Amino acid sequence: MRSSTFVLICTAIAAAVFALARWYGNEYAFFAGYVVLQFIVLATAWNILGGYTGYVNFGSAAFFAVGAYTSIFFHKFYPLPIPVLIVLGGVLSGLIGLGMGYLTLRLRGAFFAIGTLALAVVLQTLVTNWTYVGGARGAYVLRPNEMEFIGPYIQYLFLLMLALTVFALSVARGIERSQLGYGFATIRDDELAAEASGVPTLRLKLIATTISGGLMGMAGAPFPYYLGYVQPSSAFGLEYAVNAIAMPMIGGTTSWVGPLIGAILLATIQQWATVTISSELGVLIVGVLLVGFVVLAPKGIVGLVGGWRRGRSG
Repeated sequence: MRSSTFVLICTAIAAAVFALARWYGNEYAFFAGYVVLQFIVLATAWNILGGYTGYVNFGSAAFFAVGAYTSIFFHKFYPLPIPVLIVLGGVLSGLIGLGMGYLTLRLRGAFFAIGTLALAVVLQTLVTNWTYVGGARGAYVLRPNEMEFIGPYIQYLFLLMLALTVFALSVARGIERSQLGYGFATIRDDELAAEASGVPTLRLKLIATTISGGLMGMAGAPFPYYLGYVQPSSAFGLEYAVNAIAMPMIGGTTSWVGPLIGAILLATIQQWATVTISSELGVLIVGVLLVGFVVLAPKGIVGLVGGWRRGRSG
């Protein structure tokens, strides 16, 4: 399937999802749907570095928060349309990803993962002490109740995240089927052998950190307008770091489909748990499922289905 055909199919599905949500007639469907779509983008972004390249990033929340605080900064400095803020958040987060990669990608394994976690701690400390964007007290973002030609503002945010989801999945699928994706796979499978074969591993890893960080920042840019209030503990929340890792691993990390499946499954369960039981239960559910899949199905749902299909054909 060509990339243009894939984009058209995704766009058609996205339009159908929006139409279905409007037909359902419950505003909560848009609030919950926004969260599910947000996690699809985050999981897809994490997988470009963690799944395709094999470098586990524990600092996902930092890139998400950079996108969110980019919006807060411009909301106070010079208000801009959210689509512009999404681009700016992505550019800034991508540059930070490039810088992080340059500093940490010479490390491998657990050392790289610890380095990304340290980045999140440093950025959270800086934001907490930056009074212009609210500091530790947080910052309010006033938004209109309605959008012309669309309706309630949450529907506008839902549409933006839906478009961003199509974009992120298209990028991930395009990478997977390109020379860049094959280069990422050689690093994941055996980096030393790839280097010995002349593969420019450092350059490819820097590209991966830049794209991954940029998409995470784009996912975070609309966040202040979704909540109306952001503080460091919410933007740098544990749920973003945990979900960004768990969703691709449960869905499967070797394909763009894996993060999509994992994000839809886990985010839907979390939204259900939030409404029926408590929001704190969501992280517990993710942790239990992650441990279960790591032990019983390390290749995720996509790997399970692939193994089952190979068994039937054999």
